[in-house]
Amino acid sequence: MIFIGEPWDFLGESEAVDFEHPSIQALSSRFPDGDLEYARAAFDFVRDEVAHSVDASDLRVPWRASDVLEQGTGLCYAKCHLYVALLRLAGIPSGFCYQRLADGDGFVLHGLAAVQVGDDRWVRLDPRGDRPGLRTWFSAEEDITAFHVDPAAGEADYPEVYAQPPEKVLRALREAEDRAVLCSGGLPSELP
Repeated sequence: MIFIGEPWDFLGESEAVDFEHPSIQALSSRFPDGDLEYARAAFDFVRDEVAHSVDASDLRVPWRASDVLEQGTGLCYAKCHLYVALLRLAGIPSGFCYQRLADGDGFVLHGLAAVQVGDDRWVRLDPRGDRPGLRTWFSAEEDITAFHVDPAAGEADYPEVYAQPPEKVLRALREAEDRAVLCSGGLPSELP
């Protein structure tokens, strides 16, 4: 993994990762103590209780962690914003990473979360939500992603872990009229 940011940046708040919001603080108090137990409970909550907006046919495009929590929906990127906000509130270093996946005749960028689970060990996790044929879970031992890339098809696991979501991703989410418009050509297809 290549970390984009200083070590302390992976604990920081931002407009997208607004963990000081009262709703995020209230939610975090429901999770157990202990870094791994907390990280697992937060993962399960985001995966199971926040709908992936494509799976739910929801047109809203929240992008701030607090908005994702309030609306109960979000794309993979937004669900990761909420998961990372919950982790950082608990003092667990975390960040954002991405996959380039084939999508019809083109490509789409898929968002993941990276979580520090030991002194020097990080794992990539995918809280996007399960659906038939697609299942994810929390692991402190290995990367668990919903999609496995096919390099022969031009797909890629990007090695970068960003302290904050790249502006390219945030801009697409902020400027989207709705999810249908965003998913029909407004999503980034690769990182710079």
